[in-house]
Amino acid sequence: MGRREFLGTASCAAIGSTTLLSSILNLGVVNSLSGMNLTSQNNGDDYKAMVCLLLSGGNDSFNMLVPRNSEFYQEYSATRSNLALSQSELLPLNYTDANGKQFGLHPSMNGVMDLFNNNKLAFISNIGTLIEPTTKEQYLNKTVPLPKGLLSHADQIQQWQTSIPQTRSSKGWGGRMADIIKSGNSNQNISMNISLSGTNVYQVGVDTAEYAIRSSAGGSVGINVYEGNNEFDLLLKGGVENLLDKQYQDIFKSTFANKTMHSQTNHVEFSAALEQSHDFATQFSDNPVSADMELVAKTISVHEDLGMKRQIFFINFGGWDHHDNVLSNQTEMLNYVSKGLSEFQSAVEELGLSDNVITFTMSDFGRTLTSNGNGSDHAWGGNVMAMGGKINGGTVFGNYPSLSIDGESDVGGAIMLPTLSTDEYFAELAKWFGITGSELDYVLPNIGNFYDPYSTDLPIGFINI
Repeated sequence: MGRREFLGTASCAAIGSTTLLSSILNLGVVNSLSGMNLTSQNNGDDYKAMVCLLLSGGNDSFNMLVPRNSEFYQEYSATRSNLALSQSELLPLNYTDANGKQFGLHPSMNGVMDLFNNNKLAFISNIGTLIEPTTKEQYLNKTVPLPKGLLSHADQIQQWQTSIPQTRSSKGWGGRMADIIKSGNSNQNISMNISLSGTNVYQVGVDTAEYAIRSSAGGSVGINVYEGNNEFDLLLKGGVENLLDKQYQDIFKSTFANKTMHSQTNHVEFSAALEQSHDFATQFSDNPVSADMELVAKTISVHEDLGMKRQIFFINFGGWDHHDNVLSNQTEMLNYVSKGLSEFQSAVEELGLSDNVITFTMSDFGRTLTSNGNGSDHAWGGNVMAMGGKINGGTVFGNYPSLSIDGESDVGGAIMLPTLSTDEYFAELAKWFGITGSELDYVLPNIGNFYDPYSTDLPIGFINI
């Protein structure tokens, strides 16, 4: 077999995985050339993990968290028309806000209801991308800068991951946090940022990228032929090793070969640690969110074996662009989310790490309150969740807006103007994680427009720090 043919059939087939390729390409092929070295002075000796669950596509979150007492429900029902959930089927939350508004959940979210009512989960309402605080009048008169590509999937999903809505950035706020704080981990081979959804913007920093694992593979993915022992696999393994051991003059070929070898070594190390993972009494359901959450829980259980003090996990559960069949689609998908969150929190409690792990959600944007016939369209402000032992649970934070047409937050087309920015949400998570006031400007460049990074108060108050 010729060298070119071998490269085409053996190497690609042997590696043959976007997960491994993500690890190879992002474990420093480009970033190792940039050479930025940031070190936090506040790493701490405790373990902390953040788990980001991205509901990509734009979750219709005003059908996830719904006002349920009569006056406010009638407003919701009139605006949502054929998209409105039945008042009697809403799952009751034990909370009343300052305006006397009571809330219920989508009927598929029993697990989230229990978490909320047991003070383990909170909602943050009417949040979205903003460059600076914006009123309805300012929006309508176009007197303030607005996020680039507002209502666009590509732009908004990127901006939730970067928290830089005025431009298209390739670096995420999770990656920028890791740039600062990763030195607290004794293991510098495997990234503190672990993705269960391959390459993403959120976890990429100047000197950081994600390490990709997969629940369908049971963990890390290596070069396939290294796992086999038949004669052909051994021949392929020898061929791959010869290619990787070769001294290349071209810097890109050399870097690719080195990173491939480095990735395989990390795969072996990660897999060996994962074999010692906790045997959970919690039973995880057979759905994609629960499967990913189970692998995150297993990875957290071996954080000491991996030499990790800080970890950031990323899960992308997509398919929320419900221009049609929003009611039937959400019935299944919100059930997956609810089960995954509930089971994961139970597993973390088994590990005795409830106070050390925070799980939070985000999505491209909220959706229009009015129906387009059988679904809803792209909008702006929406509702998110945060879960963990340090969450001030059992509360809806922020200003849940009036859902009436042309209400205080409706900027036209039943699109809700956010009253909280992603910066405020992320800043509170970052401060809990160990990012100091002097470092917040690097992590969240617009934070000064909404919050004093040096303040002893928190931007929202949903975390007990």
